[in-house]
Parts: sequence; structure tokens; C-alpha cells
Amino acid sequence: MREHGRMSLRLLLLSACLSLACATSSPHPLTSEATTASAEPGLVLVESSPVETALDHADIPDAWRVWPEMIGAAARTLEIEQFYVSNAPGSRLEPVIEAIEAAAARGVRVRLLVDEKFVKQYPETLERLAARRVEVRRMDTAKSMGGVQHAKYFIVDGREAYFGSQNFDWRSLEHIQELGLRVRVPEVVRALGTIFELDWTLAAGGSPPASTEKVPGPLPVSFGGETVRVTPVFSPQGYLPDPTTWDLPRLVELIDGAKRSVRVQVLTYRARARDGSEFHELEDALKRASARGVKVELMVADWSKRSGTIEGLQALHAPPGLTVKLVTIPRWSGGFIPFARVVHAKYMVVDGEAAWVGTSNWERDYFTQTRNVGLIIEGTAFAQQLERFFSDTWNSAYAAEVDPKATYQPPAVSSEP
Repeated sequence: MREHGRMSLRLLLLSACLSLACATSSPHPLTSEATTASAEPGLVLVESSPVETALDHADIPDAWRVWPEMIGAAARTLEIEQFYVSNAPGSRLEPVIEAIEAAAARGVRVRLLVDEKFVKQYPETLERLAARRVEVRRMDTAKSMGGVQHAKYFIVDGREAYFGSQNFDWRSLEHIQELGLRVRVPEVVRALGTIFELDWTLAAGGSPPASTEKVPGPLPVSFGGETVRVTPVFSPQGYLPDPTTWDLPRLVELIDGAKRSVRVQVLTYRARARDGSEFHELEDALKRASARGVKVELMVADWSKRSGTIEGLQALHAPPGLTVKLVTIPRWSGGFIPFARVVHAKYMVVDGEAAWVGTSNWERDYFTQTRNVGLIIEGTAFAQQLERFFSDTWNSAYAAEVDPKATYQPPAVSSEP
């Protein structure tokens, strides 16, 4: 099925690109130079921090404030691609949902794409939005790509976008540490738009397109008074508008180019795929870096204490050259919250000079069978801010080195112990 879909790719992608061009056309097309010259920055780091922790940063905007602002400015189109949508009364996600409803009510074409996997578990908000002029599609990613639709992003009027680790989940905005980017780089926004049109077509039962269309990069963007360069990257391989944008080899290249330090934070890291096969690309790159004297630091959530995951982290931990830490977020004073109180950000910083921010955990399936999006940013102004973000968690009371000899018990995740 996958090979047949790739053969029929070009026609579908052309249709998707034409549709995107119509949706994003403007009498004054944006360019990267125009964005750089604008008073509005082309790149803004955006966070979420768990309440009742010391992880919030005064100089980094909060997603629960940024999202309604962006969506509230939509005049023509709003494309949203999410793993799932889960709201709660009075939560920080409610103003976001209300902003989406208001956009649809004023005539904005709103399209929402979610993965099929969690629709039965979280149907309420999807049904609410569908009843208010929002076009909702469910993507059976397991059938097409083999995994899930794990990307989390939205595009406003084809002029700016947001992507990051936050799901459209009320917990992601108040009980989970997250990280994302507000992007006003036209070429990056268009690339995300092409991904959306591709997946929108897949969700309707179309064949997966494959193309040789080139995504430009690196692109100059102003950040912190300096010019940094950004390159969009995506997964999975075989479902990309430009095959050269596959993120896995780009991440390996960044690690292999490291001279002093590699700092990585993800929810989960595994060097063995779920089918039992080895996933050696990233692990080998980290070990090569450590062997040549690069200081490697890997930080993951304490959800990784489960059997089948923790053993690999214990084997990888080899300080001082390669150090692994687990991060535990204390329970909320209001009681147990399922699937929350965890660090969920996904990013890497190399030498304080280059970085990756994305939606992918570091397991094979995320790169080969699952839709994810990300951005590589080259430049010290951005990388050093991200490195400070990393250090604040790494050096906090919430983080502790893996003990290779310990027998770990996984924390309660889905239900109270």
C-alpha cells in the first residue's frame, strides 16, 4: 500500500500546493527579508510550565496567552493539526477553543485535523467545534504511515504558525513542561502548510504524495538582535514534500558536528524499536560525540522508569562524558491528574550555537512511521536562550541522575495509585 501511494504522489502534491497557494495568497506577499525587517520578530520561543513549580521563565511567553492572541487575529484561514483535543471547564485551553469558535463565526475557514487514535477517548471538544462551522477530519495514520499523527501546530492566514510539544490538551497549558515556537518566517509557514494539505488529503482517503519539491533553507531570521538561520525538518520519511527535510539525518549531523556540548531533552528516549529491532542512529551519534570529548547530557521524564525503557537509559549513562537525568514533577496540591505533571518538551542544543526544536520523541517510530514537525536554528542568540532553558531544569531539584544499579518503579500516569 505504501509503495503504491508513493507512486501516485506527484499529482496529489501539486493539487495540495495549488490549494495552499490560493489559501495564502496576498496582495503583499511576505518574504524572509520583510519578516526580518518587521517590528515583529520572526521567531519567538514559547513555553508552558507546571503550576506550583519553579520552572516558569519571565522572559519566555506562555502558550496559554500566545495561542488565543494568534487565533484571534485570523482573518481568512486557520489550519490546525493536532494529535488530539482534550478540554476541561475553566481550563487554560477554554479561551483557545473559544477563539477558534469566534474565528469560524466571523467567516474564517477553520480546518482541524486530528489522529483517529484518540477520537473515541476525547470526542467532546471535537463535536463542539464541528457544530460551530469548524471542518474536522480524522486521520487514520496507523493505516497510512504506520504510526500516529503526532505533530502539534497551527497556521494563521498563511502568515504565521505555532508548533511545539504542546498538545491541544488543557493539561499541556498548566500541568506539563512544554516548549514551542511562534514562527513568522514565510517559507517555514508555507512548508508547514504543504504538510497540512498533504495530511488533509490523506485523512480524506487520498494516497500519500511524494515529491521532489524543494523546501528552502537555511533562511535568515532576526532573533535577539542577531541573524539566525532556520531550516524546517519533518518526519516520517516517505511522506514529505521534500525528502531532504527528513529530520533524523539532520539531527545526527548536528550531533556529529558537536565540538563541546550536546544537550537533549525529550519525553522518552529508546534505542530499541517497539518491534525489538535496534534504533542505533541517535545513540551511536551521542556515543561518538562523548568519545571525542564532547559533553553529552540527556534529560527525559520519569515516565521512562518503565520496564523496556529504563534499562537502555541506565546502560547509556556514563558520566562525566555522557550523563542521563530523569525529571520528576511533584504532584499538584489539588490532587492527582492523569497524564500530567511531567516534562514533555522536545529539543536539542549543540555547542550553544545550534539547536533543534520539534514535536518528536527520540524513538524509531517517531521518525519512520509518525508525523512530526520541527525546526533547526543556527545561531548563538537562539541557542543560548534554549541552553539556559535546559540548564534551569537540569540543575533543578526535579532532576536526578539515573542510577545504573537501581530497580525503578514507574510513576502513576493514567490512574491514581
